[in-house]
Amino acid sequence: MKILVVDDEPFVRKLLIHQLGRLGFEHVQASASAQEALSMLEAPGESPDLIFCDLQMPGMDGVEFVRHLVNVSYAGGLVLVSGEDERIVQTAAKLARAHNLKVLGALNKPVPIDRLKQILEDGITHSPAQPRAERKTYSAERLLRAIVDGELINHYQPKVELASGAVAGFETLVRWQHPQDGLILPDQFIPMVEESGLINELTRSVLRTALRHARAWRDDGFPLQVAVNVSMDNLVALDFPDFVERAVEEAGIAASGLLLEVTESRLMKDPLTPLEVLARLRLKRIGLSIDDFGTGHSSLAQLRDIPFSELKVDRGFVHGAWRDASLRAILEASLGMARQLGMKTVAEGVEDREDWNFLRSSGCELAQGWFISKALPPEQIPDWIAGWNLRRSTFVEPGA
Repeated sequence: MKILVVDDEPFVRKLLIHQLGRLGFEHVQASASAQEALSMLEAPGESPDLIFCDLQMPGMDGVEFVRHLVNVSYAGGLVLVSGEDERIVQTAAKLARAHNLKVLGALNKPVPIDRLKQILEDGITHSPAQPRAERKTYSAERLLRAIVDGELINHYQPKVELASGAVAGFETLVRWQHPQDGLILPDQFIPMVEESGLINELTRSVLRTALRHARAWRDDGFPLQVAVNVSMDNLVALDFPDFVERAVEEAGIAASGLLLEVTESRLMKDPLTPLEVLARLRLKRIGLSIDDFGTGHSSLAQLRDIPFSELKVDRGFVHGAWRDASLRAILEASLGMARQLGMKTVAEGVEDREDWNFLRSSGCELAQGWFISKALPPEQIPDWIAGWNLRRSTFVEPGA
């Protein structure tokens, strides 16, 4: 692997090269300025696989250097290094990712060798992203046929109690099992469903199927809550609460067995219109969760005006909060506010053991993420529950 270190401080360059050598990386070049680094990148066959770039440099700073990397179509990895405030470093990293650069991480000076090792191991473990194939588009007629013909299927991502590790329920995530194109993820067809005015048909189909699966789990001895995402279009349909009530009764489960997740960015467009629908759903004892909390502009007003029973903290404020003071402050403030309002708390994006341990100590109630499980087809749920009950004993104290 060819590595380029870009930093105007000679001592920092030498130290980082020395640390990389200790970790087994021998093909390391150094540059004292961003301008010099760009000249090296323009030389044929000289593009490095990984660049370590300081942010505070004279002439051309690291943020401007990032923009030039985009212009020269740099395809390797990038690690940002700085002695600046950690929030500035994280902002620069976010900007680079927004430009579709492969940011492996951000480091504060002096660079700890264990953190450097972790970033390099993670970056090498994950294979380079393949060029994204051009996305196929589908007509409204084809989407409607998929709904009617039952081609849309539900997968379920587990939600578990942090204190005990017990399985609490599942979030429903829709997929399209296309007969020719295979399994299609929702980001490829949901926008077209919404634009085509078919979201009501899709949501109602997904909800009925989720309730049917919840009844089957209950009959198998797993009385677990199922969560279903709802669209703004669902919340302005005045008959929606009555539809939900009928669907729950037909499935033969308690109203408390269903939770509707509402993304706040949708609500903030017109917070008054869905109030009647949401209030009637709560009167019918249907749970309401404010999803992706913290990503919109009207979060506090939403909590004031709408009777949510659960708050889901967005993954962007969860993963890595144990080591990031800014994320930690936002997460803890969100959890504290939810407790004062009597709301259950859920953390999305729990990706590793460190996330799990931190959330347990913070008093969050439920967790969801790849550390626990990816979304699963319904037939895999019983086996997953059995496996999880064995696994959770390794990181939850006996008797908890």
